[in-house]
Amino acid sequence: MSIVLPCYNEEAVLRETHSRLIGVIGSDRSAEYEVLYVDDGSVDGTWSVIQEFVAREPSVRALRFGRNFGHQAGCLAGLREAVGDAVVLIDADLQDPPELIPEMVSLWRQGWPVVSARRSGREGESYFKKLSAFAYYRILKAMSDHPVALDTGDFRLLDRNVVDLLTGLGDNELFLRGAISWAGFPETAVEYQRGSRASGESKYTLRKMLALSRRGIISGSAAPLRAPAYLGLASLAGAGGIAVSRRDPKAALTAAMFGIQTLAIGVLGEYMRGVFRHVEDRPAYVISERTSSPVADSSPVPAVEEVA
Repeated sequence: MSIVLPCYNEEAVLRETHSRLIGVIGSDRSAEYEVLYVDDGSVDGTWSVIQEFVAREPSVRALRFGRNFGHQAGCLAGLREAVGDAVVLIDADLQDPPELIPEMVSLWRQGWPVVSARRSGREGESYFKKLSAFAYYRILKAMSDHPVALDTGDFRLLDRNVVDLLTGLGDNELFLRGAISWAGFPETAVEYQRGSRASGESKYTLRKMLALSRRGIISGSAAPLRAPAYLGLASLAGAGGIAVSRRDPKAALTAAMFGIQTLAIGVLGEYMRGVFRHVEDRPAYVISERTSSPVADSSPVPAVEEVA
């Protein structure tokens, strides 16, 4: 079993996270575990703390990015490096409780290739964050070309077959939760109350949340491409009504056409940007340092219970 933890400036909470995680997986003597930290270009002491874990425990490995490439890049790197028969993705800020992992593993053993952790509540988050997240998942589901799991982030267990598929897609701007839904593997979920951060502040700024939302909608739906056509028809009809009622058809139609064209160009620009990034074929991240290479050492990772 591999457990992947993307980290960005988590020095304040990382020791507590690691202690709880080791306590959870150390009690499971039915499997061997590896813990893989991915430092997403932290500028605090996160990497130094991770190196402490690596020096002390053979079951811990780590990667360090050259700069901050983003949470999805950290998840993708972890999936590519993990060697387990199943991989658990979990954030390092303790909002996602490591104590759920045994239940997720149990469901995987029952034959579920994807086990998601569904948020039944969100403690310590603003009303705006809760409302926007609630609305976003439902808008995404309505617009998507394939089913989308509601209120589910990246805290998941993925079978090796799922991991191999995701890492083989060749998508360097992977929207992980959308790609999992697209693949169509049988999926079950465990519900939990998402807690407050144990320390520090959220690294998902409004700008990053909007970027992730945009990526999710564009990668999983053609609806934005079709929207300008529908909006254009509606706008033309509305502008025609305004022109008749106000007896100024030229001004109304000019305003309507300007708005429609601007919106259409913006939507097409987003898709063209995605095509450009794909053709450009730059890697999703750059690894500046790693503690060990799974290629050089492909032997099974030591069981956690063997670690002093």
